[in-house]
Amino acid sequence: MIGTWHGLIIDCPDPSSLASFYEELLGMVRVQDEDDWVVIGDAPDRPGVAFQQVEGYRAPTWPTQDAPQQMHFDVKVGDLDAGEEAVLRIGVRRLEGGGETFRVFADPVGHPFCLVTM
Repeated sequence: MIGTWHGLIIDCPDPSSLASFYEELLGMVRVQDEDDWVVIGDAPDRPGVAFQQVEGYRAPTWPTQDAPQQMHFDVKVGDLDAGEEAVLRIGVRRLEGGGETFRVFADPVGHPFCLVTM
């Protein structure tokens, strides 16, 4: 092993707003909060998800790669229907694709993420 995972950094136009969305989706808390940089996680000394402000942000397109995905989360849920209902309430939109074990959505700034079940 060369190192350990420290974090995932997501480009966005408004770090605070997008962090709030992912706090609710993933059950995490803010561990760092600045104007152009917000980090959420389980605790300050554990890996987290960071949101950095970028000028000229361009949302990914789905399912085409005209604007690449940049990254996406897979979020495990016990029930896809209940999970979909919950994420739609917090401001996402459903995207094309999916199947029996996953559904595809876009976060508030367009990054794709999937709800998955095993």
